[in-house]
Amino acid sequence: MALRAKVVLLVAAAAVLAVGLAALGRGGDERAAASTTTTVIVDPAGRPTTTTAATAAAPSTTSTIVAPALIWPEVSNGPSAAIRSPTGVIMAVLRDNGDGTVEATTPCGAEVTVGGTPLTGANVVLDPGHGGDERGAVGPAGTTEKEVNLAIAQETQRLLEGAGATVVLTRTADYRVTLASRRAIVNALRPQLFVSIHHNAEPDGPHDGPGGETYFQIASAESKRAAGLVYETVRHAFAGEDIAWVGDTDAGAKYRLRADGTDYYGILHGVEVPAVLSEAAFISNPPEEALLATAAFQRVEAQALTSAIERFVLTDDAGTGYVTPYPRTEPAGPGGGSAGCVDPPLR
Repeated sequence: MALRAKVVLLVAAAAVLAVGLAALGRGGDERAAASTTTTVIVDPAGRPTTTTAATAAAPSTTSTIVAPALIWPEVSNGPSAAIRSPTGVIMAVLRDNGDGTVEATTPCGAEVTVGGTPLTGANVVLDPGHGGDERGAVGPAGTTEKEVNLAIAQETQRLLEGAGATVVLTRTADYRVTLASRRAIVNALRPQLFVSIHHNAEPDGPHDGPGGETYFQIASAESKRAAGLVYETVRHAFAGEDIAWVGDTDAGAKYRLRADGTDYYGILHGVEVPAVLSEAAFISNPPEEALLATAAFQRVEAQALTSAIERFVLTDDAGTGYVTPYPRTEPAGPGGGSAGCVDPPLR
Protein backbone atom coordinates (compact mmCIF):
# COMPACT_ATOMS: atom_id res chain seq x y z
CA MET A 1 0.00 0.00 0.00
CA ALA A 2 1.28 3.47 -0.85
CA LEU A 3 2.63 5.60 2.00
CA ARG A 4 -0.01 8.30 1.47
CA ALA A 5 -2.81 5.72 1.58
CA LYS A 6 -1.45 4.29 4.84
CA VAL A 7 -1.42 7.72 6.45
CA VAL A 8 -4.97 8.47 5.26
CA LEU A 9 -6.21 5.17 6.70
CA LEU A 10 -4.47 5.81 10.02
CA VAL A 11 -5.97 9.29 10.23
CA ALA A 12 -9.44 7.98 9.40
CA ALA A 13 -9.11 5.27 12.05
CA ALA A 14 -8.12 7.88 14.61
CA ALA A 15 -11.20 9.92 13.81
CA VAL A 16 -13.50 6.90 14.15
CA LEU A 17 -11.90 5.99 17.47
CA ALA A 18 -12.40 9.51 18.81
CA VAL A 19 -16.08 9.51 17.94
CA GLY A 20 -16.51 6.04 19.43
CA LEU A 21 -14.89 7.06 22.71
CA ALA A 22 -17.16 10.08 22.89
CA ALA A 23 -20.16 7.82 22.50
CA LEU A 24 -18.97 5.50 25.30
CA GLY A 25 -18.62 8.49 27.58
CA ARG A 26 -22.33 9.31 27.33
CA GLY A 27 -23.24 6.47 29.63
CA GLY A 28 -26.23 5.47 27.47
CA ASP A 29 -28.32 8.51 28.45
CA GLU A 30 -30.80 8.61 25.54
CA ARG A 31 -32.46 11.72 26.95
CA ALA A 32 -29.35 13.90 26.47
CA ALA A 33 -29.73 16.83 24.09
CA ALA A 34 -28.32 16.27 20.58
CA SER A 35 -24.95 17.90 19.87
CA THR A 36 -21.81 17.34 17.84
CA THR A 37 -18.32 16.07 18.47
CA THR A 38 -15.65 17.87 16.45
CA THR A 39 -12.36 16.11 15.88
CA VAL A 40 -9.41 18.15 14.63
CA ILE A 41 -6.78 15.94 13.06
CA VAL A 42 -3.38 17.53 12.59
CA ASP A 43 -1.35 15.76 9.93
CA PRO A 44 2.45 15.42 10.09
CA ALA A 45 2.84 18.43 7.79
CA GLY A 46 0.98 20.60 10.30
CA ARG A 47 -2.31 21.11 8.47
CA PRO A 48 -5.52 20.60 10.48
CA THR A 49 -8.47 18.65 9.07
CA THR A 50 -11.75 19.05 10.95
CA THR A 51 -14.44 16.35 11.00
CA THR A 52 -17.80 16.75 12.71
CA ALA A 53 -19.95 13.83 13.85
CA ALA A 54 -23.48 14.05 15.24
CA THR A 55 -23.88 12.58 18.72
CA ALA A 56 -26.49 12.56 21.46
CA ALA A 57 -24.17 13.95 24.07
CA ALA A 58 -24.23 17.36 25.70
CA PRO A 59 -22.42 19.65 25.66
CA SER A 60 -20.58 19.72 22.31
CA THR A 61 -16.91 18.72 22.49
CA THR A 62 -13.79 19.30 20.45
CA SER A 63 -10.75 17.04 20.55
CA THR A 64 -7.44 17.16 18.73
CA ILE A 65 -5.66 14.12 17.40
CA VAL A 66 -2.17 14.28 15.98
CA ALA A 67 -1.94 11.90 13.07
CA PRO A 68 0.85 9.31 13.14
CA ALA A 69 4.25 10.65 12.24
CA LEU A 70 5.48 10.19 8.72
CA ILE A 71 6.78 6.65 8.33
CA TRP A 72 9.89 6.97 6.19
CA PRO A 73 10.58 3.88 4.09
CA GLU A 74 13.71 1.90 4.72
CA VAL A 75 16.46 2.65 2.25
CA SER A 76 18.85 0.18 0.71
CA ASN A 77 20.39 -0.09 -2.71
CA GLY A 78 21.98 -3.39 -1.86
CA PRO A 79 25.77 -3.08 -1.75
CA SER A 80 27.38 0.01 -0.28
CA ALA A 81 26.56 3.03 -2.45
CA ALA A 82 28.54 5.53 -0.40
CA ILE A 83 30.79 5.47 2.62
CA ARG A 84 31.36 7.64 5.66
CA SER A 85 35.08 7.75 6.38
CA PRO A 86 36.39 7.55 9.97
CA THR A 87 36.67 11.37 9.87
CA GLY A 88 33.04 11.78 8.77
CA VAL A 89 33.63 12.55 5.09
CA ILE A 90 30.95 11.19 2.74
CA MET A 91 32.10 9.68 -0.58
CA ALA A 92 30.44 7.80 -3.42
CA VAL A 93 31.64 4.20 -3.75
CA LEU A 94 33.14 3.04 -7.03
CA ARG A 95 33.96 -0.56 -6.09
CA ASP A 96 33.83 -2.80 -3.05
CA ASN A 97 37.15 -4.55 -2.46
CA GLY A 98 35.56 -7.29 -0.37
CA ASP A 99 38.03 -6.79 2.49
CA GLY A 100 36.28 -4.06 4.45
CA THR A 101 37.55 -1.33 2.15
CA VAL A 102 36.14 0.31 -0.95
CA GLU A 103 37.35 2.42 -3.84
CA ALA A 104 35.63 5.80 -3.46
CA THR A 105 35.58 9.26 -5.01
CA THR A 106 37.06 11.87 -2.68
CA PRO A 107 35.54 15.36 -2.26
CA CYS A 108 38.13 16.68 -4.74
CA GLY A 109 37.40 13.93 -7.27
CA ALA A 110 40.36 11.61 -6.71
CA GLU A 111 40.04 7.85 -6.29
CA VAL A 112 41.02 6.45 -2.90
CA THR A 113 40.98 3.13 -1.02
CA VAL A 114 39.28 3.69 2.30
CA GLY A 115 37.27 1.95 5.00
CA GLY A 116 34.45 3.31 7.09
CA THR A 117 30.69 3.06 7.57
CA PRO A 118 28.85 1.85 4.45
CA LEU A 119 25.77 3.79 3.33
CA THR A 120 23.30 1.90 1.15
CA GLY A 121 20.76 4.64 0.50
CA ALA A 122 19.02 7.72 1.88
CA ASN A 123 15.58 9.27 2.07
CA VAL A 124 17.01 12.76 1.71
CA VAL A 125 20.39 14.14 0.69
CA LEU A 126 21.16 17.70 1.78
CA ASP A 127 23.92 19.70 0.16
CA PRO A 128 25.49 22.55 2.16
CA GLY A 129 26.77 24.71 -0.68
CA HIS A 130 30.43 25.81 -0.94
CA GLY A 131 33.00 24.99 1.77
CA GLY A 132 36.72 25.25 2.43
CA ASP A 133 38.37 27.94 0.33
CA GLU A 134 35.12 28.43 -1.59
CA ARG A 135 33.29 30.71 0.82
CA GLY A 136 30.32 31.54 -1.37
CA ALA A 137 28.70 34.93 -0.84
CA VAL A 138 29.94 37.03 2.07
CA GLY A 139 27.74 39.47 3.98
CA PRO A 140 28.75 43.05 4.81
CA ALA A 141 29.52 42.01 8.39
CA GLY A 142 31.65 39.08 7.23
CA THR A 143 29.16 36.21 7.59
CA THR A 144 30.09 33.59 5.01
CA GLU A 145 27.56 31.65 3.04
CA LYS A 146 29.45 28.38 3.52
CA GLU A 147 29.05 28.49 7.33
CA VAL A 148 25.36 29.40 7.21
CA ASN A 149 24.66 26.70 4.61
CA LEU A 150 26.30 24.02 6.77
CA ALA A 151 24.59 25.09 10.00
CA ILE A 152 21.15 25.02 8.40
CA ALA A 153 21.81 21.70 6.66
CA GLN A 154 22.90 20.12 9.95
CA GLU A 155 19.82 21.40 11.77
CA THR A 156 17.56 20.19 8.97
CA GLN A 157 19.25 16.79 9.16
CA ARG A 158 18.65 16.69 12.91
CA LEU A 159 14.94 17.49 12.50
CA LEU A 160 14.38 15.00 9.69
CA GLU A 161 16.25 12.23 11.48
CA GLY A 162 14.16 12.95 14.56
CA ALA A 163 11.14 12.12 12.41
CA GLY A 164 12.70 8.84 11.28
CA ALA A 165 14.30 9.79 7.96
CA THR A 166 17.69 8.64 6.76
CA VAL A 167 19.58 11.81 5.83
CA VAL A 168 23.04 12.25 4.33
CA LEU A 169 24.99 15.50 3.89
CA THR A 170 27.32 15.93 0.91
CA ARG A 171 29.61 18.01 3.15
CA THR A 172 29.90 17.39 6.89
CA ALA A 173 32.48 20.03 7.79
CA ASP A 174 34.34 23.00 6.32
CA TYR A 175 36.07 21.54 3.27
CA ARG A 176 35.68 21.86 -0.48
CA VAL A 177 33.61 19.34 -2.46
CA THR A 178 33.49 19.48 -6.25
CA LEU A 179 30.16 19.59 -8.04
CA ALA A 180 30.97 16.24 -9.63
CA SER A 181 31.58 14.62 -6.24
CA ARG A 182 28.34 16.06 -4.85
CA ARG A 183 26.37 14.70 -7.82
CA ALA A 184 28.08 11.32 -7.44
CA ILE A 185 26.92 11.04 -3.82
CA VAL A 186 23.32 11.86 -4.75
CA ASN A 187 23.19 9.51 -7.71
CA ALA A 188 24.73 6.71 -5.65
CA LEU A 189 22.29 7.04 -2.74
CA ARG A 190 19.13 7.66 -4.85
CA PRO A 191 17.18 9.70 -2.26
CA GLN A 192 13.54 10.68 -2.59
CA LEU A 193 14.67 14.31 -2.70
CA PHE A 194 17.93 16.24 -2.98
CA VAL A 195 18.08 19.81 -1.65
CA SER A 196 21.10 22.07 -2.17
CA ILE A 197 21.14 24.83 0.44
CA HIS A 198 22.50 28.25 -0.59
CA HIS A 199 22.03 31.93 0.23
CA ASN A 200 22.05 34.66 -2.34
CA ALA A 201 23.76 37.91 -3.28
CA GLU A 202 23.30 40.76 -5.80
CA PRO A 203 19.50 41.28 -5.70
CA ASP A 204 17.67 43.48 -8.17
CA GLY A 205 16.54 45.73 -5.34
CA PRO A 206 14.00 46.11 -2.49
CA HIS A 207 11.32 43.44 -2.35
CA ASP A 208 7.85 43.30 -0.84
CA GLY A 209 8.51 40.56 1.71
CA PRO A 210 11.06 37.74 1.52
CA GLY A 211 12.67 37.59 -1.93
CA GLY A 212 14.07 34.08 -1.93
CA GLU A 213 14.09 31.83 -4.96
CA THR A 214 14.12 28.10 -5.56
CA TYR A 215 15.38 26.47 -8.76
CA PHE A 216 14.08 23.19 -10.16
CA GLN A 217 15.13 20.76 -12.89
CA ILE A 218 13.41 21.67 -16.14
CA ALA A 219 12.66 18.07 -17.13
CA SER A 220 11.32 16.90 -13.75
CA ALA A 221 7.74 17.56 -12.66
CA GLU A 222 8.57 16.28 -9.17
CA SER A 223 11.53 18.63 -8.91
CA LYS A 224 9.21 21.51 -9.86
CA ARG A 225 6.67 20.44 -7.23
CA ALA A 226 9.38 20.25 -4.58
CA ALA A 227 10.66 23.71 -5.52
CA GLY A 228 7.19 25.19 -5.11
CA LEU A 229 6.83 23.60 -1.70
CA VAL A 230 10.24 24.82 -0.54
CA TYR A 231 9.60 28.35 -1.81
CA GLU A 232 6.10 28.51 -0.30
CA THR A 233 7.11 27.11 3.09
CA VAL A 234 10.28 29.17 3.47
CA ARG A 235 8.59 32.41 2.40
CA HIS A 236 5.77 31.82 4.89
CA ALA A 237 8.29 31.13 7.68
CA PHE A 238 10.26 34.29 6.93
CA ALA A 239 7.25 36.57 6.45
CA GLY A 240 6.95 37.32 10.17
CA GLU A 241 10.25 39.21 10.16
CA ASP A 242 9.71 42.96 9.79
CA ILE A 243 12.89 43.92 7.94
CA ALA A 244 13.84 45.59 4.67
CA TRP A 245 13.81 42.57 2.36
CA VAL A 246 15.48 42.48 -1.05
CA GLY A 247 15.06 40.19 -4.03
CA ASP A 248 15.04 39.74 -7.78
CA THR A 249 11.99 40.88 -9.70
CA ASP A 250 11.30 37.25 -10.65
CA ALA A 251 11.61 35.85 -7.13
CA GLY A 252 9.85 32.53 -6.79
CA ALA A 253 10.14 28.90 -7.85
CA LYS A 254 11.74 28.80 -11.28
CA TYR A 255 14.19 27.21 -13.69
CA ARG A 256 17.36 28.46 -15.37
CA LEU A 257 18.60 26.95 -18.61
CA ARG A 258 21.78 26.62 -20.62
CA ALA A 259 21.80 27.45 -24.31
CA ASP A 260 21.06 23.78 -25.08
CA GLY A 261 17.91 23.82 -22.93
CA THR A 262 19.33 21.78 -20.04
CA ASP A 263 19.67 22.86 -16.43
CA TYR A 264 22.10 25.73 -15.97
CA TYR A 265 23.26 25.05 -12.44
CA GLY A 266 25.81 22.28 -12.04
CA ILE A 267 24.25 21.08 -8.80
CA LEU A 268 21.01 20.26 -10.68
CA HIS A 269 22.46 19.24 -14.04
CA GLY A 270 23.06 15.49 -14.16
CA VAL A 271 21.33 14.68 -10.86
CA GLU A 272 19.14 11.61 -11.43
CA VAL A 273 16.54 12.22 -8.68
CA PRO A 274 14.22 15.18 -7.97
CA ALA A 275 16.52 18.04 -6.98
CA VAL A 276 16.05 21.60 -5.74
CA LEU A 277 18.45 24.52 -5.32
CA SER A 278 17.27 26.78 -2.49
CA GLU A 279 18.43 30.41 -2.30
CA ALA A 280 16.32 31.26 0.73
CA ALA A 281 17.61 34.75 1.54
CA PHE A 282 20.17 37.38 0.51
CA ILE A 283 23.18 37.20 2.79
CA SER A 284 24.47 40.35 1.04
CA ASN A 285 21.56 42.36 2.51
CA PRO A 286 22.56 43.58 6.03
CA PRO A 287 19.17 42.90 7.71
CA GLU A 288 18.99 39.42 6.21
CA GLU A 289 22.62 38.71 7.05
CA ALA A 290 21.91 39.68 10.67
CA LEU A 291 19.10 37.13 10.80
CA LEU A 292 21.07 34.37 9.06
CA ALA A 293 23.94 34.79 11.52
CA THR A 294 21.74 33.74 14.46
CA ALA A 295 21.07 30.17 15.53
CA ALA A 296 17.42 31.05 16.13
CA PHE A 297 16.79 32.11 12.54
CA GLN A 298 18.82 29.22 11.20
CA ARG A 299 16.39 26.96 13.05
CA VAL A 300 13.46 28.80 11.43
CA GLU A 301 14.83 28.05 7.98
CA ALA A 302 15.67 24.45 8.90
CA GLN A 303 12.16 23.90 10.22
CA ALA A 304 10.70 25.33 7.01
CA LEU A 305 12.88 23.07 4.86
CA THR A 306 11.91 20.07 6.99
CA SER A 307 8.22 20.85 6.60
CA ALA A 308 8.57 21.31 2.84
CA ILE A 309 10.43 18.02 2.47
CA GLU A 310 7.84 16.16 4.53
CA ARG A 311 5.03 17.69 2.47
CA PHE A 312 6.80 16.59 -0.69
CA VAL A 313 7.00 13.00 0.53
CA LEU A 314 3.64 12.80 2.34
CA THR A 315 1.26 14.77 0.12
CA ASP A 316 0.49 15.58 -3.47
CA ASP A 317 0.62 19.33 -2.77
CA ALA A 318 1.70 21.29 -5.83
CA GLY A 319 3.40 24.20 -4.08
CA THR A 320 3.11 27.82 -5.13
CA GLY A 321 5.17 30.77 -6.29
CA TYR A 322 6.00 29.50 -9.77
CA VAL A 323 7.31 32.21 -12.08
CA THR A 324 8.74 32.52 -15.56
CA PRO A 325 12.30 33.80 -15.06
CA TYR A 326 13.72 36.66 -17.05
CA PRO A 327 16.73 35.81 -19.25
CA ARG A 328 20.06 35.86 -17.46
CA THR A 329 23.30 36.35 -19.31
CA GLU A 330 25.81 36.59 -16.48
CA PRO A 331 28.02 33.52 -15.97
CA ALA A 332 27.74 31.26 -12.97
CA GLY A 333 29.89 32.04 -9.99
CA PRO A 334 33.37 30.53 -9.77
CA GLY A 335 34.04 27.27 -7.99
CA GLY A 336 32.88 23.71 -8.05
CA GLY A 337 35.86 22.32 -9.96
CA SER A 338 38.85 20.28 -8.85
CA ALA A 339 41.65 22.74 -9.68
CA GLY A 340 43.52 23.57 -6.48
CA CYS A 341 41.21 21.37 -4.40
CA VAL A 342 42.74 19.78 -1.30
CA ASP A 343 40.97 16.79 0.21
CA PRO A 344 40.25 16.75 3.95
CA PRO A 345 41.72 13.99 6.12
CA LEU A 346 39.93 10.70 5.40
CA ARG A 347 41.44 8.49 8.13
